[in-house]
Amino acid sequence: MKKLIGDKKFYKMVCAVALPLVLQNFITNFVSFLDNIMVGRLGTEEMSGVAIVGSMIFIFNLSVFGGFSGAGIFTAQYYGKGDHRSIAYTMRYKLYLGFILVAVSLAVFTVFDEELISLFLNENGDDVGDITLTLSYAKEYIRIMLVGLLPFALTQMYSTTLRETGNTVMPMKASVTAVVTNLVFNYILIFGHFGAPKMGVRGAAWATVLSRFVELFIVVLAVHTNKAKYPFIKDFYKAFSIPLSLVGDITRKAMPLLFNEIMWSLGQTMLIQSYSTRGLSVVASVNITSTVTNVFAIAFLSLGVAISIVVGPLLGSGKTDEAKDTANKMIFLSVVICALLGVIFAFTAPLFPKIYNTEDSVRALAVSLMRISAMFMPADAFNNACYFTLRSGGKTVVTTLFDSVFVWVVNIPLAFCLTRFTQMNIIMIYFIVLASQLIKLSIGFLIVRSGVWAKNIVEKETV
Repeated sequence: MKKLIGDKKFYKMVCAVALPLVLQNFITNFVSFLDNIMVGRLGTEEMSGVAIVGSMIFIFNLSVFGGFSGAGIFTAQYYGKGDHRSIAYTMRYKLYLGFILVAVSLAVFTVFDEELISLFLNENGDDVGDITLTLSYAKEYIRIMLVGLLPFALTQMYSTTLRETGNTVMPMKASVTAVVTNLVFNYILIFGHFGAPKMGVRGAAWATVLSRFVELFIVVLAVHTNKAKYPFIKDFYKAFSIPLSLVGDITRKAMPLLFNEIMWSLGQTMLIQSYSTRGLSVVASVNITSTVTNVFAIAFLSLGVAISIVVGPLLGSGKTDEAKDTANKMIFLSVVICALLGVIFAFTAPLFPKIYNTEDSVRALAVSLMRISAMFMPADAFNNACYFTLRSGGKTVVTTLFDSVFVWVVNIPLAFCLTRFTQMNIIMIYFIVLASQLIKLSIGFLIVRSGVWAKNIVEKETV
């Protein structure tokens, strides 16, 4: 236990790095929760349509996160080494990759929007909601949301680079401003306040798109007006070259992470699709559950990112033993905090569905699903911390096997078979799928304990 509990200096360091992330994630997820409530006040069809599109946009968002994370491994270690020129190279890599991901996503979501949305609309066993109306709302929502893909990718290019170089405060400020903007304009545009037209789900989409541009403007202004603080940005747009050797190195790390995030997010979407075969009421219940769960999950999500911010530079500067010790302590801290939050979540679960304008059956099901999520929150915290620990040392292939491959090999077949070939109720199915994460926990424990992940991948000079 002494090896897992840090001293006062350790916790002060963790707080300095993690608290801005926690605050940013809390505000983002809490405002997302309020957004969800606003849409939920419109009705079950509107809420379900937005939730379906949200699961699709989620794939794009995590694709950007995954692809940029590969470059981010190098950014963090170059920062530990003090090599700002190479940080600019990794940022350019993100720029090019972001354009590619936006172009592909626009093509897919524009051409196949109706087909993709229809995968989640099933009447079997459902006694609430109008499927045709839900499809209509979803199509309205996604067409507007596509406008926000490019500003989101560009914002992430700046924000992830700032975090990887130790600045978590500026991205937090930009994100907080953006989510407040989103909240205010949701209130105005969804319900038609202050003389604005009542736009419903279209108003929710335009509010989100506007917030994307606001966040981008803030981070661009902050970075480009303070080049002394951010020396990697000085000649960023004056030249667009990247050493081919570095392109190859980053690609070898980035592609497994990009593949992992695409497959993991697709996997989560496929899980929702499997659950949706039990009816629109399940789609609505899962939406409420995931929205509220995300608010409670901010602790382990933030501590996971903090692990990569702290451990990456330690590895880059050659402090391998310190990196291992720090990672172990941060993993333990994440699990303890989330065990406490899980208890609070379980007791308060019945309060949240009451806010939504939906049927009593949807509310009751959501409470049961939330309590199951609360039960497995410590396991989720451990698995998330393991993921970022492995990633900080460049073990991207291992993280792919640990993360997305597990979802497709274990979680999805379980959900698919149980929803289609059994009469088991959705509550038990949800429990079994989440319980399978304990297998992943055991694998993560063995890999992290072995210490094979702790590698310095930037020892050679960049030409």
